[in-house]
Amino acid sequence: MSKSIATNKKAYHDFEIIEKYEAGIVLEGSEVKALRAKKVNLKDSFCRFIKGELYLMNAHIGYLETTNRNFARDGRSPRKLLLHKRELDKLYGKTTKDGYSIIPLSLYFNSRNLAKVSIALAKGKKLHDKRETLKRKTQMREAQQAMKNYNR
Repeated sequence: MSKSIATNKKAYHDFEIIEKYEAGIVLEGSEVKALRAKKVNLKDSFCRFIKGELYLMNAHIGYLETTNRNFARDGRSPRKLLLHKRELDKLYGKTTKDGYSIIPLSLYFNSRNLAKVSIALAKGKKLHDKRETLKRKTQMREAQQAMKNYNR
């Protein structure tokens, strides 16, 4: 059971998800408080390898007024993601050779109350793929409505 903080809805629209991973995230105390207050935005965020380590880039973690301003951190600064070495090597190989992207899907607290990021190895969708997905969703929604109305 996990407490969801933020989701990246745009990721499912713009990317085809290949594999999902769970990663820990390195945060400071004031950032954890901001997560608990749900002052997070994952829109347009992505992951990048820097010196063999995976970082979450462009994810905005807000600032709480109750925290000390001397230790304030930029809301969009890179945050290190924690994965096993084997997983990092696999992701690095896929992104460099096959041209996949690594994107964050959601941010949540797990059962042990640790902040985790659900990341995915993904491939960008073309415009016609996005249209096909929307068409399929619309057809499913209409079929569900028809079934619901038929049972009445």
